[in-house]
Amino acid sequence: MVDEILTIIELAKYLKLKPRTLYIKVKKGEIPGSRIGRTWRFQKSLIDKWLEESALDRDKNLI
Repeated sequence: MVDEILTIIELAKYLKLKPRTLYIKVKKGEIPGSRIGRTWRFQKSLIDKWLEESALDRDKNLI
C-alpha cells in the first residue's frame, strides 16, 4: 500500500488551516513532515496518527 504524500497546500486544505500556520508549526517540529529541497512533504498516515495522538493528549488534560 502506497502512502499518500501531501504538499503544504494540500495539507492546509485537509486540516483547514492557512499554509502560513502550517509552516510555523512544521518549523517548530509540531507537525510531522519532511523537507525535500526547499519544499515540505507530509505522509497522510503520519498526519492522521498525529491528529489522533493530539486528540488523546487533549482529552487526557480535560480529565
